[in-house]
Amino acid sequence: AISFPTSRQSRRAFVHLLVMIFYSFFKTLVGKEIAVELKNDVVMTGTLHSVDQYLNVKLLNVQVVNPEKYPQLCALKNCFVRGSVVRYIQIPPEHVDTELLQDAARKENAPAKK
Repeated sequence: AISFPTSRQSRRAFVHLLVMIFYSFFKTLVGKEIAVELKNDVVMTGTLHSVDQYLNVKLLNVQVVNPEKYPQLCALKNCFVRGSVVRYIQIPPEHVDTELLQDAARKENAPAKK
């Protein structure tokens, strides 16, 4: 388990570090098919075109997963999604480097050396 820092400055630095980790990871997925679930329950799939440091994403060849519920979005081809409205980003398992994640988890949970 990751312990969350208690001071305001430490929390801010910790959150910034997490955002940069996700940003770096999502940059490796540019050109790959992903699914984005928004906080208003809309789910769309598309090709990740770009991501920025605020975790805003631009999708190409967008398709809405539930077009009957959201017919107004059926004509959407490309879109920009503000990072603050994203609930989840789903990626295909073959694009997840499990060895890299396991190594990162081991390093995070390793006892501190003195």
